[in-house]
Amino acid sequence: MSTNIDTEALGESISESWQALIQSGWEGAMKTIFFSLLLLILCLVVKRIIMGLVDRALARSKIEPSFHKFIHSAAKILLWFIILTVVAESLGINATSLLALVSIAGLAISLSVQDTLANLAGGLSILATHPFKVGDYVVIGSAQGYVREIGMVHTKLTTFDRQVIILPNSVVSDAEVDNHSTESVRRVQRVITASYEDPVDKVKAVLLAEFSAHPAVLADPAPYVRVSDFGDSAIEYTIRLWCKNEDYWTVYDDVLDMVKTAFDREGISIPYPQMEVRIKE
Repeated sequence: MSTNIDTEALGESISESWQALIQSGWEGAMKTIFFSLLLLILCLVVKRIIMGLVDRALARSKIEPSFHKFIHSAAKILLWFIILTVVAESLGINATSLLALVSIAGLAISLSVQDTLANLAGGLSILATHPFKVGDYVVIGSAQGYVREIGMVHTKLTTFDRQVIILPNSVVSDAEVDNHSTESVRRVQRVITASYEDPVDKVKAVLLAEFSAHPAVLADPAPYVRVSDFGDSAIEYTIRLWCKNEDYWTVYDDVLDMVKTAFDREGISIPYPQMEVRIKE
């Protein structure tokens, strides 16, 4: 009902504008059209200047590059709508009816693409909060990997086995995001075991010496080795090492190699699960 009324109002406005041009005579009509064309050209020049300023501002900003295209397109659409309204007013067309018609059409379209709009809103939320950037290693819900692309409707992650995970931005914006790349220094923590027969002080000294010699392990904070539990067959030691973010996985993978090498060299045993059975007569 309201759509028909707005369409009729817009049609009447265009008809009245056309009649006014005819009644103003050939000379008056040409003046109105010429003025509207000049106004259109002026608006296009202003639009080009504004778009240039927008592009330069985006290039200097810290906004994720994936969103530059969206912001550019949104600004362009907004400027075209303003130009259309201004030129329509210059021709005597009631821009209020035009605006109402566009609003109703926009509402109808938005109802038919609710999921896409939800993802778009999620993309804008990511743009505003900036929880991660391309190249960061993140855990989003049950998915984890390096951020490959941040789009307006989805985010792509690349896993260690080179698989690509595509997450809707509505899911990303609602999920808990754990960003492992925010800080420049990261901690590696592992738990290893050693025999009860091996002195605790010896085990700790051997491990600390081995870790301190690793080129990627930082001296400050210093490597940490402490007894964390007494198991059924062995003593558990918690190891904490600090390294630069980019060296995390190298150090993480090297820890067990270093432990085995140091233990073999110093004669420290790594016991396997065992059970002692005593038979009583």
